[in-house]
Amino acid sequence: MPETPADVPVLIAGRWETLAADRHTSVFNPSTGHAIAQTPLGDTGLVDRAVAAAKAALPAWSETPAVERARVMFAYRQLVETHFDELAALVTREHGKTLAEARAEVQRGLEMVEFATSVPTMLMGQTFPQIANSVDGETNRHPVGVCVGITPYNFPNMVPLWMYPIAIACGNTFVLKPSEKVPLSAVRLAELLVEAGLPEGVFNLVHGDKAVVDALITHDDVNAISFVGSTAIAKYVYETGCAHGKRVQAAGGAKNHLIIMPDADLDQSVKALAASAYGCAGQRCMAGSVALAVGSVGDALVENLVDYAGSINAAPSDGNETAGMGPVISAEHKDRVASAIATAETEGADVALDGRGVESGDSFLLGPSVIDRVTTDMSAWKNEIFGPVLSVVRADTLDDALAIGKACPYGNGASIFTRSGYAARQFKRHFNAGMIGINVGVPAPMAWLPFTGWNQSFFGDLHIQGTEGVHFYTRQKMTLTRWFESAEESHADPVWKTK
Repeated sequence: MPETPADVPVLIAGRWETLAADRHTSVFNPSTGHAIAQTPLGDTGLVDRAVAAAKAALPAWSETPAVERARVMFAYRQLVETHFDELAALVTREHGKTLAEARAEVQRGLEMVEFATSVPTMLMGQTFPQIANSVDGETNRHPVGVCVGITPYNFPNMVPLWMYPIAIACGNTFVLKPSEKVPLSAVRLAELLVEAGLPEGVFNLVHGDKAVVDALITHDDVNAISFVGSTAIAKYVYETGCAHGKRVQAAGGAKNHLIIMPDADLDQSVKALAASAYGCAGQRCMAGSVALAVGSVGDALVENLVDYAGSINAAPSDGNETAGMGPVISAEHKDRVASAIATAETEGADVALDGRGVESGDSFLLGPSVIDRVTTDMSAWKNEIFGPVLSVVRADTLDDALAIGKACPYGNGASIFTRSGYAARQFKRHFNAGMIGINVGVPAPMAWLPFTGWNQSFFGDLHIQGTEGVHFYTRQKMTLTRWFESAEESHADPVWKTK
């Protein structure tokens, strides 16, 4: 009999605990299909303890000088770098990314920690001397309080690091609820954070499903919520959190369009499209899931996509450096993606490359798929498939392509492939998305710039990452100061007088 996988621990007030939970869910290695851990599904009592620990740690941590808080982030950065390969292997093991993709994810997370070390310079306020007669004005930033992060399965390392390094460096305390499907990366990152010298209670880690999420986003002592996930849940978290007086940023799903103009470099465009559509097995909110072929380029584009994508080595990724694309997160998700391809066929699309037939064994593997001649009334265009599937929509002109993009309810990212400055400018100004690429397959920003989703891809006012992230985790205070001359200072005694 195989051993029962161990329970994933929680971190409360600096102490690791194994929960005696009534409910658990399995953590799978997508490359083998085998359970490797059990995530305990907590309850409101767990949330109450975690939030209480964060609240208790807040006064001392918020008064800790910003430069000292930054020093903890410097130590944390060094530890993340030291354990870089271990963290990448863990991402591959519990998520299924190829090792190259996992290393890229850890690198992006590391950049967020590096960004957090610079927080002291971003907390400096503004001054306006003599804003009125004998009145000086100034602004400064203060922590918002206890912050919560609720993160998805597709980036178990990077997305949590979008949130808590900035929040903590700004003087807040934090409770993280990672996806129950991929908790192991969050646990290892938390262990390194403790090793970096973070005081007890400043960071807490809990596990659970909807019951824990609901308890976190309605808790009286929670001040701010950061969320990344599907649009339906992002909308729910935003509306519920706001209704309970929280500051909320909630990133949702996407349907990212990639426009290929007739003058584009076809070889380079195909490589960029394939990397965008099939990187991380299509399980990312910046994946290019719709190729908009403009004018005469459609047939050649599909032919080249099929040849190139068909050569990608889709294989179990854990311990396999040669895998060009790994499996999806679960058997259930594999079935959902396969069902979406079948629906496209039923609705009249042409499955030019079918990834359902790839040899998968016990893994959750699908090969790359290309669905041609998709129209905007089909499910393949309307719904976020979140798998290694690229839909090709034909458009007669650039204006037609822009109109198709405008009709999409999402608005995360979009790219154009062209040699025309005019076409690029029209696209840049008018496409209905918050992150734009020109001859770039995945226009995802680096740590220093905000992740600016639009429409149903983001709910809130201040985005994740960059200075907007700092502004989200702080609130601004404005002070006006006037000093009157006292009776003592008005004496003839020259010590009070300027020369």
